[in-house]
Amino acid sequence: MGLFDILKPNKRKNEATRREIEALALGRVKEILNSGYSNYGASRSKKSLIGWRADGGSHKEDIEDNLTILRQRSRDLFMGVPLATGAVKTCRTNVVGGGLLLKSQIDYEAIGISAKEARSLEQKIEREFKLWADSTSCDIERFDNFYELQQLAFLNWLISGDVIVLLPTTERVAMPYDLRIQLIEADRISTPKDKSQDKNIIDGVESNKNGETIAYYICNRHPNSKDLTEKEEWVRVEAYGKNTGRKNVLHLMNRERIGQRRGVPLLAPVIESLKQLGRYTEAELVAAVVSGLLTVFIEKESYSSEPPFGQIVQEEEQVDRYTENSIELGPGAIIDLNEGEKANIVNPGRPNAAFDGFVTAICRQIGAALEIPYELLLKNFNASYSASRAALLEAWKSFRMYREWLAADFCQPIYEEWLTEAVAKGRIEAPGFFGDPLTKKAYCGAEWNGPAQGLLNPTQEVAAAQKRVENGFSTRSKEAKEMNGTDYYKNISQLKQEEELIQEIRKEIPKVEEEQN
Repeated sequence: MGLFDILKPNKRKNEATRREIEALALGRVKEILNSGYSNYGASRSKKSLIGWRADGGSHKEDIEDNLTILRQRSRDLFMGVPLATGAVKTCRTNVVGGGLLLKSQIDYEAIGISAKEARSLEQKIEREFKLWADSTSCDIERFDNFYELQQLAFLNWLISGDVIVLLPTTERVAMPYDLRIQLIEADRISTPKDKSQDKNIIDGVESNKNGETIAYYICNRHPNSKDLTEKEEWVRVEAYGKNTGRKNVLHLMNRERIGQRRGVPLLAPVIESLKQLGRYTEAELVAAVVSGLLTVFIEKESYSSEPPFGQIVQEEEQVDRYTENSIELGPGAIIDLNEGEKANIVNPGRPNAAFDGFVTAICRQIGAALEIPYELLLKNFNASYSASRAALLEAWKSFRMYREWLAADFCQPIYEEWLTEAVAKGRIEAPGFFGDPLTKKAYCGAEWNGPAQGLLNPTQEVAAAQKRVENGFSTRSKEAKEMNGTDYYKNISQLKQEEELIQEIRKEIPKVEEEQN
């Protein structure tokens, strides 16, 4: 063996050692020169952050791949945890209430008609729309009217994350309009098994190379359905008509990430908190019930053939009647123990004095995540007028945002489809409707009014509204809508009729008095 062969391994070893030393030195220099976020939120050396591994993926890995379990847990919370049920229903009640009502707002200047003509046409449109919307014929299942479908769609939007709406047409007796609304549950929108490798289809939503949604795949049954008599089959529904550009599918969802294709349930960020709080509440409730049960145990040193006296838990009411060693407590129960047995009762110390304070603290965090102040979440308005009003105002920022989304994504597109059919069938006269898209948009202008916020102090708030109108900061129509959700024009029309009736009665009173005299 030559000298070169002896030195060659040592040379390699020295080279590796040198690289390690340089790497360590470079790491040390980076630690010394730490700047910006690398010394704070992005630090890899701080003990408080060194174990925090947050390797985020794309919207598919972070959201769509987890939606199935998120939906199941969200529904479980809605069905079994009172706080979760209250949060979702509070949103539903304040955003939709009895349903968003149509207020036609034609852009008469764009069409070239007078304000009076526009108002007359608006009233006719609202009357015709009411004929269709008030009837269950608008529902493909013929079960709900348009306003009840709003509630159902929004409730499922919150619980499941999104809802698919189809707009088929079918003829029905005594209904001049053929447009129907078909709601599809989120679980049925899924990728067919033979297309699972198609990268353009994500959780049942197909897009083209530009990212535009072009089709939806709808399964004929729920994936967890126990009915195995029907084979799973998928139907591909194009998002828009090729020739007309008509919306075949309405997708109700709120996107969190760019490129996201499916929606996330409202309760997703607080699922763990709600579940743990539900367990804690249930445990406290059980402990309080056990603490409230007065049960007497009779201990015996020797066998006795005498029957026990007093009330016992009846055998048919026992939960565990087949286990001999099982002893069940009951209100005012007297249990006769066996020879030599003793009962040691652990006092649970309930009710827990700290329960309310702890639950309130957790509810504050949950409410902040859901944009529902805890006062409204718990329906607890024990604070001052100013604090309660501030909480309601903050909540209504969120409610109005959801209402605008529902109106834009559900109510308005359906209304435009209905109005198109009404004009095509000649029930509504709208010259130029099918010519210029700008003219069509002018005819389709509308507002969707829902439940009002309500008044905590009517005297002060009515006076404030009056000042806003007098100074031009608001309108009578807007204030009527904000205060009690009514239509100002219908209000003054009704007031006119009532005033005329009062005047007629006043004229009749002197005649009656003369006849009596």
